[in-house]
Amino acid sequence: MEVARSKKGIYVSQRKYILDLLEETGMTGCRPSDTPIDPNLKLASITQGTPVDIGRYQRLVGKLIYLAHT
Repeated sequence: MEVARSKKGIYVSQRKYILDLLEETGMTGCRPSDTPIDPNLKLASITQGTPVDIGRYQRLVGKLIYLAHT
């Protein structure tokens, strides 16, 4: 979190935190989307597709929750 003070007040920015998060996940080149996933998409069962690193997923979710609440 970055904090800057001026005559008009104190400004708080999370730009660096967000940029670091995008870099960590390899998404710095991605563009925003109104609907990032098809709402009719059926997710694969646990026996199909590539296994997910649970620890990495939980850390990412924790960082996104922190970002949303601060």
